[in-house]
Amino acid sequence: MTNPLTDPYFVLSKVYSGGKYLKQSIAETPVEPLNKPRTVKICYGVMEKDIYLDWVIRANTEKSPKSAVKLILKIALYMLEFMQKHGYMVVDYAVELTKKLGKSGASGFVNAFLRSYKIPPFPANADEALSMTTSSPIWLVKKIRRSYKGEAEQILSAPSKGICVRFERDAEKYLDAAHVETPFENVYIFENFVRDEGFFAGDYTFQSVGSVAVCSAVEGGENLLDACAAPGGKSVLLSRKFLSVTAAELHSHRVELIDSYISRMGVDNVRTENSDSSVFDPRFENLFDAVLCDAPCSGTGVINENPDIKYFRREDDVKSLAETQLKILENCSRYVKENGKLYYSTCSVLPEENDSTVYNFLARHPEYELSIPSSPLAHRKTPYGIQFLPHISLGAGFYMTSFKRR
Repeated sequence: MTNPLTDPYFVLSKVYSGGKYLKQSIAETPVEPLNKPRTVKICYGVMEKDIYLDWVIRANTEKSPKSAVKLILKIALYMLEFMQKHGYMVVDYAVELTKKLGKSGASGFVNAFLRSYKIPPFPANADEALSMTTSSPIWLVKKIRRSYKGEAEQILSAPSKGICVRFERDAEKYLDAAHVETPFENVYIFENFVRDEGFFAGDYTFQSVGSVAVCSAVEGGENLLDACAAPGGKSVLLSRKFLSVTAAELHSHRVELIDSYISRMGVDNVRTENSDSSVFDPRFENLFDAVLCDAPCSGTGVINENPDIKYFRREDDVKSLAETQLKILENCSRYVKENGKLYYSTCSVLPEENDSTVYNFLARHPEYELSIPSSPLAHRKTPYGIQFLPHISLGAGFYMTSFKRR
């Protein structure tokens, strides 16, 4: 039998030591096909519980183990604490992998640790305790508690609702599988969904319910600029509402992703641009009926889908991202026609990136007036927009608002 710790170890080592995002690492690492679901579950689980697992290791060791040994312990701890695997089996496999990696000298330590570790009591400090129970960085806990008070734990621990699929046709073929309906036509969330030939034929695509909600709130018109468009889902969906869509993206390899998406979905009124939406392009001045700025953000609203965000994101990032968001919004405001609409969205739950950015924009741009949209997806109204929250919005943590050019 294949050692169940081996594939997760090689995937996660690229995250912890190589700085790669989890999805990228899974895609690049050869994984035993038969065991791939288990491997993916373990990898996502370890990243989701990383801070908690690190805390357990620190509480049971005098000094931090070397990185390779520490990763083996994290994988084994996750399997023992959250997958209810037999202790003797996990310990034996962990020791076997330690030896296989040329760390035989540490095998005794791994064996002893996994047979004797204890879960320490949670800290008395409320922020620290919530950091451990939700396995979230302390800076994020403090920000969420400050903004959402008693809902903080629900927001930080809200699970993914499943795989969101948007159908172009033939949805009924797939609805025998367990699923949840959304407020949007032909958009469903499945517990499990295996991609088949319908994906490549453009019968359906994978698109988060938050992304669909943003598109739903955008009014139609002749031409739209999707200013930060990769991977292309919003551009393609909004092509139904506009005669033409320009999908702009800074990085050339991500432009290729959009082109591939457009081709797969058979859309003929979307064209791509390799351009920086924070830098003025005179070709676009006063050109568009609508501009959508789905700005780069902290991703704190989609941690349940991308748990490695908790590992990579730093508090200082939020300030620099807010500056970039305002820069993009201000620049793209020059591309909207008179009486046109400017839309702003993020996948963040932090007010610094949402209402604060909108407040700063309005203070500097009297030619725009706030026009808060509505949505059939459950949300909270804020002073300047609408906030989708993971525990009430089918797992989505998105923000959105809009402005009308006077």
